[in-house]
Amino acid sequence: MRKLIGFVAFWIAVGMLLMLFLAHHYLIALIIIALLLLVGYNCCM
Repeated sequence: MRKLIGFVAFWIAVGMLLMLFLAHHYLIALIIIALLLLVGYNCCM
């Protein structure tokens, strides 16, 4: 279950990275992307 959560968090972060190029709230998007990538990395390891 932990690896699944990490996998999902990682791909949500990737999707938000794509959203970053379309949206205008860069700071909020970068913070959320960084947090999701950290969660994904920590859950998968």
